[in-house]
Amino acid sequence: MAKGLTLDHVAIAKGTDVLLQVDHCIAPGEVLTVMGPSGVGKSTLLSFVTGTLAQDFRATGRVLLDGEDITGLPPHRRKVGILFQDDLLFPHMSVGANLAFGLTGGGSRADRDSRVAAALDEVGLGGFAGRDPATLSGGQKARVSLMRMLLSEPSALLLDEPFSRLDATLRAQVRDMVFARARARGLPVLMVTHDADDAAAAGGQVMQLGRG
Repeated sequence: MAKGLTLDHVAIAKGTDVLLQVDHCIAPGEVLTVMGPSGVGKSTLLSFVTGTLAQDFRATGRVLLDGEDITGLPPHRRKVGILFQDDLLFPHMSVGANLAFGLTGGGSRADRDSRVAAALDEVGLGGFAGRDPATLSGGQKARVSLMRMLLSEPSALLLDEPFSRLDATLRAQVRDMVFARARARGLPVLMVTHDADDAAAAGGQVMQLGRG
């Protein structure tokens, strides 16, 4: 069984225009970066992988995750995590409650609190469980978003320009943290970005869309 995220002869079209064609396997811990101008179909590819592709697009091909064909599964059963450029934290929940929302499985309240605390410690935010997300800096919000997604125990990670709103120094720090945790967990990563520095930091293959 092939481990990783496989885009098996995927083609996406809108009307008579073929936007993209991808045939690639992303191994555990590796990153495939997809680059190209706005409107070329980068985020559309992510939507196909997550099962949220709009109905005005037509797609062929398959998405395989660790050898399982997930193309026909509903989004919540695909075990695919995604980070966006907006942190999308729930404003009415504490930092700890936001993280607990991502937890899989049952367990006692004490067990869940322990897992949340460990996740915060991992990214240097120990003691932040009771904080209001509105009081966090951009970098802190990015770290909470990352750990909330990882607590859902995904088998693959998608990145939709998640670093684009951070300043240059913070961008490098958060980017390195995301890639390090993906590698540590053996997650295949599919990233779309406009930024060449993001692609260089990822260290994997780069696919250019919209050229020719």
